[in-house]
Amino acid sequence: MRMPVRQRPALDQPGIVGTARVERRTRVLLPRLRPGDIAVLDHLDLDRASAQALVDADVAAVVNASAMISGRYPNLGPEVLVDAGILVVDGVGSDGLGAIADGGTVRVHEGVVYAGDTPVATGREVDPETVRAEMARARTGLATQLETFTHNTTEFLRREEDLLLHGRGVPSVATRVAGRPVVVVVRGHEFESELERIQVFVREQHPVLIGVGRGADVLRAAGLRPDVVVVDATADESEMPHVKTLRAARDVVVRLDRGAGRSAVDQLERMGVRPLRFESGATPEDAALILADTAEAAVIVGVGMHATLDEFLDSQRSGLASTYLTRLKVGPRLVDAAAVPYLYSGRVRPRHLMLVMLAGLVALAAAIAVTPVGQEWADSLTAGLDDLLDSVTSFAQGLFS
Repeated sequence: MRMPVRQRPALDQPGIVGTARVERRTRVLLPRLRPGDIAVLDHLDLDRASAQALVDADVAAVVNASAMISGRYPNLGPEVLVDAGILVVDGVGSDGLGAIADGGTVRVHEGVVYAGDTPVATGREVDPETVRAEMARARTGLATQLETFTHNTTEFLRREEDLLLHGRGVPSVATRVAGRPVVVVVRGHEFESELERIQVFVREQHPVLIGVGRGADVLRAAGLRPDVVVVDATADESEMPHVKTLRAARDVVVRLDRGAGRSAVDQLERMGVRPLRFESGATPEDAALILADTAEAAVIVGVGMHATLDEFLDSQRSGLASTYLTRLKVGPRLVDAAAVPYLYSGRVRPRHLMLVMLAGLVALAAAIAVTPVGQEWADSLTAGLDDLLDSVTSFAQGLFS
């Protein structure tokens, strides 16, 4: 279990002491966090990706103005935080959020946030038992969420019919994809371990590597160069790959809303990158899958992607219809990275063939040896070896006499 860096309470007062970093939007807050900080945010139904980013930032505590689990659906973020040993407080409200000074030193104890000795915000401490109980209740409300999902799916299909059914509007990349395996990397849950587990596949099959957002930096960190990088025009700086990563890629595809103007790609062009426009309401992750499928990839391996119903609901609820329909479209080609080690053990190497041939020759020799002809060959071979040994012995004796 990963334990965050924590400061000692002043004057041995109970609780967690740290520097408060206050920002309503989680994705804006994340780049500002340092080990031991107390993250103060307003994030209803914290998702797992955001929670994992908070864990990776080594925060000491998380204070949420909204409910960690509202009960609308079983979101996975709070479980990630409490399993990592991070103190979690929710429900402090907008007034509590506003009362906590950004950059100030605060102490959190039993759901109360103190500035010095003064309580400035009060909420509820969320422990593992609370998370389990509220997750169980949230699962009972899935029927309502699925009804909404059905409506959203119908609307998304109506808007994206040409894209999903006919592939119209998908940009043509310079990278050759047809007939080749493709690996799509998203900086999602357990992406590092999944990428590690398919290293043999990547090394031997030389697939097309597609990085989605910061997933492209993940590939570079693993010593791999992404062939295609897919980014979102609406992403902020913290979600964009490094400039070197973008310039090193053969193709950069920017996903933007339909009808978006030139300003959507100006930032990339100022970096010296000439992106391909992909106008769609799909998420960047789904755009990458559609791109690979339309280009007729032999197989698509997804790294860091969501697979279960809980994960679908937990990740970008506005893009749930996009994710569902995209999975239906690319289903025959898509393989989860976690399954690759069970399906692919590596190429047959020359030494493997040599061992098989040697075993075959031994078996053939044993079979021949029990036949009359084999006995005759064995006797002749034995006599020949005896004569050779006698000749060598006589030569040696004459040499040293």
